Amino acid sequence: MIELHQRQCVACKLGQPALTSSEVEGLNKQIPQWEVLHESGILKLRREYPFDDFVSALAFTNMVGEMSESANHHPDILTQWGMVTLTWWSHKIKGLHQNDFIMAAKSDVLFHSS
Repeated sequence: MIELHQRQCVACKLGQPALTSSEVEGLNKQIPQWEVLHESGILKLRREYPFDDFVSALAFTNMVGEMSESANHHPDILTQWGMVTLTWWSHKIKGLHQNDFIMAAKSDVLFHSS
């Protein structure tokens, strides 16, 4: 089985169904540090990454930005002193898609390499 961080995002089309709860549960087991949450009726993935200072948090934010732009899939990013919070979901389908789990896993790889 190919690990999530090694997969590539596939185009998510408007009207495509969001992942089922069992699909979300199965994929979330591969990224256990990510929280699945309901926000305004939409399932999303969220994780906080700790840093020692603002400069490191900003550098990570920029790496996530570059990665997101290359994949054409973008998270909500909150950058603050000592922490970056990422929230992934697919706007077109108003829910979670496999791309969100792929990008969450790729974000974890970036964090561990920063």
